[in-house]
Amino acid sequence: MRILHLICCAVAAIPAAGLPARAQIATVARHAILVDYDTGETLFAQDADTPMAPSSMSKLMTAELVFKRLKEGSLKLADMLSVSRNAWLATRSRHQSRMFVERDGAVSIDDLLKGVIVDSGNDACIVLAEALGGTTEAFATMMTHRAQELGLTKSHFANPTGMPDEGQYMSARDLAALAAHILRTYPEYRGYFSLPAFAYNGRNQENHNPLLAMNIGADGMKTGYTDAGGFGLVATAVQDGRRLILVVNGLESKNARADEARHLLEAGFRDFKRYDLFHEYDLVAEARVWGGEKSALPVMVREPLSFTLPVEQRPDFKITLQYRAPIPAPISAGQQVGTLTVSAPDKRSKTLPVYAASLVPAAGVVGRMLIGAEALIEEQKARLRR
Repeated sequence: MRILHLICCAVAAIPAAGLPARAQIATVARHAILVDYDTGETLFAQDADTPMAPSSMSKLMTAELVFKRLKEGSLKLADMLSVSRNAWLATRSRHQSRMFVERDGAVSIDDLLKGVIVDSGNDACIVLAEALGGTTEAFATMMTHRAQELGLTKSHFANPTGMPDEGQYMSARDLAALAAHILRTYPEYRGYFSLPAFAYNGRNQENHNPLLAMNIGADGMKTGYTDAGGFGLVATAVQDGRRLILVVNGLESKNARADEARHLLEAGFRDFKRYDLFHEYDLVAEARVWGGEKSALPVMVREPLSFTLPVEQRPDFKITLQYRAPIPAPISAGQQVGTLTVSAPDKRSKTLPVYAASLVPAAGVVGRMLIGAEALIEEQKARLRR
């Protein structure tokens, strides 16, 4: 296996002298995770894999199932859904968040989604759950199955609302992954999460997300609170073209939730930078060829590759091209010929396949004779050196 060590000039230009120690992010939240949306890298995590009470943050899964049906075309935003006695009564028996649907009325899916996301309405969740699953229990089973499909291994649902139940749990990492999935898969519905308020049935309710009014680029997603889970928030924000996703849970008050969320997002934007190492179809190196009309082959990546690292830490990137050398001709354009691996301090390495950027036909008779002669000369030189 031939291994070539390449240099990433864009990163190597960062000066090493006089750098301060790596910034330390901290939070009083029991559970937290901060993720770079574009690269998928975790910038900070604190007890992010422990299943916890997600409270109303689990309504993101309720919304996801509706978004999925809308995208498939089996539902439309204008469709009217009936309000059952159960949906009306269930949220009146206890102090619960509501959008105040009318008993035996009908509500559009568009309004119900606003009721779920902006008002955190449990009644809206039940109306949707009964329409899609028949019962709230059946819909909760659908939620769990969907979580498994999405690879959310620390998630299980017992209801569509997030009300306390030992069978209702998610990890902070699963919530962050779900948020990223929703943003990536359903961009046409992102606007629901940034609505500042929603008026329905004579009541105007403001969005519970405190970050939307802070002028920090926040544009979603969902708050949550129960005695079991504490105050929590799934948040996403964009600054200078970078999107971060944050999950915090287990805080003691609304003010603590707002302060910690803002602090973590600001630290993420301030203390970390994304380095775009390769773009789509970039040429990355040359590989040796045997028996071809050319002795070298330009190789390329088909996918972009980025890393997110602390800005004050000199990223000692190691970029390695691996292939069996020399590559025998003929070689087709687009043929995979090896892999490119990038590693950085404190980061999991990333590997991409590399492909031939051009065609290399096999050499003709004269060319093969010349190649054979060159091989004999090299062999004689090697013997002399021994």
